[in-house]
Amino acid sequence: MPNPSKISETPGFRLQGTDGIRREVKPASAPELAGLSPREAFLERGFITEEFMELYAYAYSRQLAAGRASARGQRRGNADAAAEESASAQAGGGVSSKPGLVVVGWDPRDTRGVFNSAVVRGARKAGMNVLRLGVVPTPLVPLYMTHKNARAGFMVTASHNPRDQNGIKIFHSYRGMKLLPQNDVELTRAVLALDYRSLKDLPETGEVVDCRDDALDLFARFSLDPANSWLPPGATPPRADAEAGCGSPLQRGPGGFAFRRSLRVIVASPPFDKGGVGGFARGVTLIVDPANGSLSGIAADIFRRAGFEEVVEVNAKLDGDVNLYSGVADLEGHKTISAKAIERDSGPFRRHKAIVKLFELGRKYKMEILAGKRTVSGAVFDADGDRFYRLDYDPFRDALIVLGGDETAFLQGKYLMERDPKRYRGAAYINTVESDLNAGKAAAELGFKFVLSPVGDKWILSRIASLIAGTRQLGISDVRRFEELEKGKAAMELDRIPFAVGSEETGHNITLGRLGGTPVFFGNGVKSALNTFAASQFLLAKKSPRARFAFLEKPFKPGFKQTLYVYYVKKPLFHKGSKIWNRVKRTLLDEGRKLGYDVKTLAFPEEPDMLYLALKPGRGRGRPRSSPAGIFVRNSGTENKIGINLRGARTDAAKLRAVGERAVRILLTSLKDEANHFYKLELEVLSQVAGKPRSEGEIDLNPAERTRLLNEMTKQDLIRLFPEGYRLSPRGKWYIESNPLPPGKSRQRERWIQHGDDADAIAETRFPLRRRRRDDGKKP
Repeated sequence: MPNPSKISETPGFRLQGTDGIRREVKPASAPELAGLSPREAFLERGFITEEFMELYAYAYSRQLAAGRASARGQRRGNADAAAEESASAQAGGGVSSKPGLVVVGWDPRDTRGVFNSAVVRGARKAGMNVLRLGVVPTPLVPLYMTHKNARAGFMVTASHNPRDQNGIKIFHSYRGMKLLPQNDVELTRAVLALDYRSLKDLPETGEVVDCRDDALDLFARFSLDPANSWLPPGATPPRADAEAGCGSPLQRGPGGFAFRRSLRVIVASPPFDKGGVGGFARGVTLIVDPANGSLSGIAADIFRRAGFEEVVEVNAKLDGDVNLYSGVADLEGHKTISAKAIERDSGPFRRHKAIVKLFELGRKYKMEILAGKRTVSGAVFDADGDRFYRLDYDPFRDALIVLGGDETAFLQGKYLMERDPKRYRGAAYINTVESDLNAGKAAAELGFKFVLSPVGDKWILSRIASLIAGTRQLGISDVRRFEELEKGKAAMELDRIPFAVGSEETGHNITLGRLGGTPVFFGNGVKSALNTFAASQFLLAKKSPRARFAFLEKPFKPGFKQTLYVYYVKKPLFHKGSKIWNRVKRTLLDEGRKLGYDVKTLAFPEEPDMLYLALKPGRGRGRPRSSPAGIFVRNSGTENKIGINLRGARTDAAKLRAVGERAVRILLTSLKDEANHFYKLELEVLSQVAGKPRSEGEIDLNPAERTRLLNEMTKQDLIRLFPEGYRLSPRGKWYIESNPLPPGKSRQRERWIQHGDDADAIAETRFPLRRRRRDDGKKP
């Protein structure tokens, strides 16, 4: 991380990642943060404190107030007055006498409300009036912003990350878009220019109003509107409860802002006829997994009203254990899940309640499923409700089919094209670079215009904004630029926007939504789920049960897709032109060419530090046959990790894995952050399992840290779980031999050497000189 004293001199430096800020959290009073300011805790120690949350929300809210004051002065034709008001707001000395509205919601990981209330406090100190939603899904924040014409929205969440982390997603007033890089830079500089002591005792001049019931009613109406859900015509949106409405008495609890699980607005609404309107979802048993997060109790109720015959909710405890043995993050990279995955001792999904319940009910209804009278499916979300994966029990194999963002988006696109080919032929089908290469190819074959974007749903939204504004300019890094481009243009009719589907393989899917006459484009897990089931019900209506499962497993011909992760890294060391970046680039170029590819690097102006290599089949006699492929390396914008993403044809999987393995070993030995707490724990676990297999209970670590660490070490393929316990993987055996241990770890090294015979053999072949130096102490 750059030196805080020099941070203002670093061009383009941003505190934000792909999607706002997100880090591990610590209270400002934590002993290890003693004497540090909130920004020092963030920059130097990598922790978000409640003071940093307040500072961050205050800085952005003050920017809004300054912009409002400036705009009002310019409308009066008084530039001096505008400048004076703007300067006053920037100095913290005052805001507009008519403060704007901001919407604030959160997921349930902060059970004490310390961080949630800090964000509300920061906005109020900047003079903004807060429409407080409490625990709600992320898409409801921009939706309610649009409904109330609010200036901005804050969602306090770390999305799919573990509960020990938190963060903030910010939504801009222009179409609810997320901040783009230039906006991030401006906010970063505003945060770094503030001293927390100057705002600590400021009065909270803005008001706060509890709008949760009103917002939930809006969410139910939006979700069940046939134009948004694709439910058959005739569905009636739920009736609002008389007690609902923004402006009801404030409900205070721990920290002043406790969440309530009241769903009386939705519960009081008239249900659809049994079996669903027009038979929608009749015979469907749906297991709903909200990951102990924002959609707990909300999504399941909406699905019942949508007509799903049987809805079973699991992982819906609002106790802070978000994403624990639940949610979409654990499903990434899986295409099918066999029954072995829930075996008691070694099954990786043995504690994932949604997976276990799907097998239980699938087996219970097996004969009905085989007869085509029932399906047993799962709707799995992340903690803040903007991502969705679908699961289906296949009785022919006693296994689960996993449909990630690529598959669900393709189903939605195929449905739209078959229902209205005239409207959608040539419309944009937007994928990020993480998607299966064959997904875009298959979408183009349907008749869509395939568009590629960098990682992050904000870049999908950016592509959509470009279509609305009528510009082909890529790399726009300021949301306000889109607003300017759209001004003066005639309002585009909803049905003329040349857009169909936006998709991230991680489960963010975007299709056109309607809020009254306003088009909205937010990543919305519930909408995506309803759209996916509506699409499959339509597309599979006349297929036999066996054909249905074959289609769901492969809605398009899949390619090869794998991501190799390295956690607990020094992200700033990997950027365009850096030593490690160039080393990885050279390695990938050399290895790709050896395997017969013509390799070329591609630049993405929106994400210049991503290393992307396009691999095309080489020409010439005697060169191995291959298909187009892609490899890209990028720092995660949401977690402390870096990924090497391999994409290509299945026939080239082995070749691509070999190239990726060379690159991942460079990152493992050169990018790990030795000061990171979890990196130190990682070394300890490796030393414990090197001697003999160990069960989770036998690994001597804090249970809360152990769960997260074992999961992330497994994702790095450093360890693997067997019936007898965790053991080193081949990569793990290599790693303990090549890992440059920090001081004080010599005993650990001895334990590895003493017990790791296989690791010695690997090291003998790969690192003979290093091995010889250790054996005889002589230089070669």
